[in-house]
Amino acid sequence: MTNKLIIFSIAAFSLTACKKEAPKQDGPKPYPVVSVEVKNVVGYQTFPATIQGRINNDVRAKIQGYITQVLVDEGQYVTKGQPLFRLETNILNENAAAAQAGIGAAESNIAAAQAAVNAAQVEVNKLKPLVAKNIISNVQLQTAQADLAKAQAQLQQAVASKRQATANYKGVEANIEYSVIRAPISGVVGKLPLKAGSLVGPTDQTPLTTISDTSEIYAYFSMNEKEYFDFLEKSVGASVPEKIKNLPMVELQLANGSLYPEKGRIEAITGQIDPTTGTIQFRVQFPNAQKLLSNGNSGTIRFPQRYDNVLVVPESATYEQQGIVYVYKVEKDTAKNVVIDVIERIDNMALIKSGVNKGETVIAAGIGGLKPGTAVIKKPVKMDSLVQSIKPKF
Repeated sequence: MTNKLIIFSIAAFSLTACKKEAPKQDGPKPYPVVSVEVKNVVGYQTFPATIQGRINNDVRAKIQGYITQVLVDEGQYVTKGQPLFRLETNILNENAAAAQAGIGAAESNIAAAQAAVNAAQVEVNKLKPLVAKNIISNVQLQTAQADLAKAQAQLQQAVASKRQATANYKGVEANIEYSVIRAPISGVVGKLPLKAGSLVGPTDQTPLTTISDTSEIYAYFSMNEKEYFDFLEKSVGASVPEKIKNLPMVELQLANGSLYPEKGRIEAITGQIDPTTGTIQFRVQFPNAQKLLSNGNSGTIRFPQRYDNVLVVPESATYEQQGIVYVYKVEKDTAKNVVIDVIERIDNMALIKSGVNKGETVIAAGIGGLKPGTAVIKKPVKMDSLVQSIKPKF
């Protein structure tokens, strides 16, 4: 009997201890909440871009020769017609002297031929009255006339020879002029791959340099077919030129992440899809008065897209399961998950098409372990301060 009482006492004590150690139910937890707002938001589509000068001219030699002087430096601004290179002209000068001597010889031949013509003409003039008076036979006159024709032909040949000699001389002079290679346009000198002593010629694949007119620059970017047709549908206008005219100004983000101070305008779209890449190219014109941009730079075009009177919540308020996006609304101090249709995510905000209404309260952050039906304590926060406090991580 005593043993039974001891066992019963131990069991009762254990039961009491278990009751005391049972965990208590957790109470409501505080969560930051915001009201769903309606905002005007500007987002940006971004496209990698390559930058080129308004005009880019390859500089090549028109004649073959060795470079004797490089008269400019890389990055230097030059004006149209300014000398860039000199080629050796020793042989050309000799050719010019020979061509000039050829002109002199041709002029001497012309003088001799003209004298022969004059003498033959005198002979013909002398014989004509004698033949008329039958003093001499007509054969002598015909012979004199034949000699005159021969002399005239030789004169014409001498004149033609002078023309040929003059043309040869002008050709050599032109080659001497071509030995000074000049800037075809005003602009900035590019890379100078060839130095003094290099043999160059008109058939060289590598140009001597490139002159770029960068007073204005063109940024080229591409869209794939889907992006292009989306662009056409959203742009205002009945035709492509009209749509281009109505497009907003675009921004250029430089390679270091900063924004170029001038905005650009889309000027043209290529007329066809590139079959190798499946893309269509756009050209944007930017002013470049300060010459900050150079031929060959790269950047990113930021194409603005406006969303007017759109519902927004912090992006941190959303979560996704199996491709469906949710937020937690707070109704009667209880969390309730609802499906939302997200249009776009911009600047740490989710732009919403449907699922919530303006003024409804949603949990703004810290929803990792939250479950539907959980009791919450609302801690209102400002949406702007919340989204601005989220810094991007690189």
